Amino acid sequence: MTVITQKFTLEDYLAYDDGTETRYELVDGELIAMPTESPINNRIAIYLLTEFAKIISFKLICHKDTELVVSSNRVRLPDLMILSEELLTQIGGKRATITPEMSSPVLVVEVVSPGKRNQDRDYRYKRSEYATRGISEYWIIDPEKEQVNLLILVDGFYEETILKNSQPIVSSNFPDLSLTPENIFNATK
Repeated sequence: MTVITQKFTLEDYLAYDDGTETRYELVDGELIAMPTESPINNRIAIYLLTEFAKIISFKLICHKDTELVVSSNRVRLPDLMILSEELLTQIGGKRATITPEMSSPVLVVEVVSPGKRNQDRDYRYKRSEYATRGISEYWIIDPEKEQVNLLILVDGFYEETILKNSQPIVSSNFPDLSLTPENIFNATK
């Protein structure tokens, strides 16, 4: 993971272009190059995209292509996001960046990559960042543990349910979704 040591403001980050296809997150003023995803993580995100496309408009689904400003010095690139119609209108065909004055995504999904640093990022840091940003539902998909952590925002904090095997993933925002961790992990093996 490449770290560029120059301190960036949010404005610097939004204007930055190094002439490559490298994607970056902004963390405490530092650009963090996002590593190439593992094949299993990519398959999980794409599988979920296809499942959501069965119940909502495809245009509301963002797959690793939309930046989410979570604070004045942090920008994340979630594996999968579901937008509201209002948020889609707010983005309005401009740069795919959700800024603080815009609505929050309806759902953010992160697929945990191997390694302690990645686990800390998805389980700890993003959890608090997404709660502060007011994201009502956050899923952490962990291929190593073969589990889904379903987090629902209640009074500013996430209430967590850990799901394994054939336990249904009961989404508060998508009651028509019919998924289990087993579905996700078996479909992507």
